[in-house]
Amino acid sequence: MPNSCMSMIALLPARVLGKRGQGQKTPPLVTVKPGGMRELHWHPNASEWQYYLSGKGRMTLFTSEGARTMDFNANDVGFVPAVVGHYIENTGNADLVFLEMFKASEYMTFSLNNWLRHLPPETVTSHLNLDADTISKIPAEVLDVLPG
Repeated sequence: MPNSCMSMIALLPARVLGKRGQGQKTPPLVTVKPGGMRELHWHPNASEWQYYLSGKGRMTLFTSEGARTMDFNANDVGFVPAVVGHYIENTGNADLVFLEMFKASEYMTFSLNNWLRHLPPETVTSHLNLDADTISKIPAEVLDVLPG
């Protein structure tokens, strides 16, 4: 179900906060190549707003009430409440480009891949029924955007 087009300025009194990586702030602009995805993650300290600049995407949110999936196009606005797991797929044939914005003094995120790789392998195996070979293929570093 597509989001309606809305004015980012009217909805976002918060300042735009860039991501921090190796002591540097990077722009909050995200580019996802066709077939790629912004990996499953959540933000413990702030809700997330997205403003879609170009391309076609699909975002899925995971809450205690279940999963919800929405499609997005250029000029759409997306919203994710704090601590809600979510990922964004590029469903088009061109780059999906969007801004990520947070009302927070610091950017914080937890990646599911990174979290799983830092748990004891026995825990992941016993709870998710993944063998050691499969666990070793999960990226140990935070990738943010996964290739298609």
